[in-house]
Amino acid sequence: MAASFRWVLQLHKDVPKAARFYSEGLGFTTNVCTLRWAELQSGHLKLALMHSPNEQVMQKGYSSLLSFTVTDINSTVTKLMALGAELDGPIKYEIHGKVAAMRCSDGHVLGLYEPV
Repeated sequence: MAASFRWVLQLHKDVPKAARFYSEGLGFTTNVCTLRWAELQSGHLKLALMHSPNEQVMQKGYSSLLSFTVTDINSTVTKLMALGAELDGPIKYEIHGKVAAMRCSDGHVLGLYEPV
């Protein structure tokens, strides 16, 4: 029997703030949220957030990249910016749809895609 995928893990300095970001900004359901651990869900995908006191989590390099398909890239960008994210370059209007990269306050990067 093949292994089954459990979750994607990200390290965060402030787990509740990160959980709020994914919940309010992208509509994830919060299954569990403590100061040290959170588990969020979108469909079958589970995202685990774990506390890390290490300052390297806060560096501005590209740590992880999660990509999301959204129905309205402009409203999603607005929500994420209100929660502390920044556009990492302009929204691009490609023939297949709109794409954007958002840098979260903790250094993680989100890719957004709105198909045509």
